[in-house]
Amino acid sequence: MSITILGIESSCDDTSASVCKDGKILSNLIANQEIHKAYGGVVPELASRDHEKNIVPVVDQAMKQAGVTKEELSAIAFTLGPGLLGSLLVGSCFGKSLALSLGIPIITVHHMKAHVMAHFIDEPMPPFPFLCLTVSGGHTQIVLIEDYLKMSVIGSTIDDAAGEAFDKTAKMLGLEYPGGPLLDKLAKTGDPKAFTFAKPNVGDLNYSFSGLKTSVLYFLQKQEEGFIEKNLNDLCASIQYTIIKILFKKLIKASKETGINHIAIAGGVSANSGLRAELQNKARTMGWTVYIPKFEYCTDNAAMIAITGYHQYLAKDFAEQDVSPKARFEM
Repeated sequence: MSITILGIESSCDDTSASVCKDGKILSNLIANQEIHKAYGGVVPELASRDHEKNIVPVVDQAMKQAGVTKEELSAIAFTLGPGLLGSLLVGSCFGKSLALSLGIPIITVHHMKAHVMAHFIDEPMPPFPFLCLTVSGGHTQIVLIEDYLKMSVIGSTIDDAAGEAFDKTAKMLGLEYPGGPLLDKLAKTGDPKAFTFAKPNVGDLNYSFSGLKTSVLYFLQKQEEGFIEKNLNDLCASIQYTIIKILFKKLIKASKETGINHIAIAGGVSANSGLRAELQNKARTMGWTVYIPKFEYCTDNAAMIAITGYHQYLAKDFAEQDVSPKARFEM
């Protein structure tokens, strides 16, 4: 009998729905929210309101695109956390209500675990064990994956995430939100060694990015008017180079300490061209076998929720109807 999972992702400002049948993704729709650009960041109340408007049409279109009726669903998986509580509530309430009406189980999914699980949507899939550098707007982690549902964080940021470092330094340069992708685009024609910024180094396999932001801020405050405009591409390239150096220093250490050479990246920042290029470079210089997700599976999407839900379904990892979303949710 086929296992068909409807996945719902609503942890931040994107409403997404996906259908997975027997481990194959049949649809993956995402409704983006443009309103936040005017405010330089995601406004939680506006995000939850847009989720309420988008959830029904997005799920409807995902089901139609997959050619699946609601009566064929085996379970509904949705993001439990971490994320914005109001946004999570929309997805979880919709998922629970639909499942209750159909008499099928619900599956709660950890957002960051789902980013890792995106690697099991398409070939090539990494073998166990492997390491995954998960980099997003709110998280930066090195994760040891021993099985589909057995993951442990062996390194994490103690302050800001890499995505925050990209967006906040981009804002200092006058780039509109979200600044990370724009910084990446401008960095392609800049000199990555034009300027030197701080590379904070904390203990073990953990990360810190707050010192980098401070370093960039103080550097820019000392410059004359018009400096940013004249050197924008070089500044972007130098900031990106620094962030990537910080990320890979600990990832190399983790690989050596664990003896694991199968290395993956995941999360929104894994779409960054510099990060992807450096991982390919390390495949040559370090002898790593590397795994890079398709662009549509890097940013928040429901396909990663659906594929995770599929594997949790196989493990009979179901949740009760009274489960509540969690803004903070340990992996």
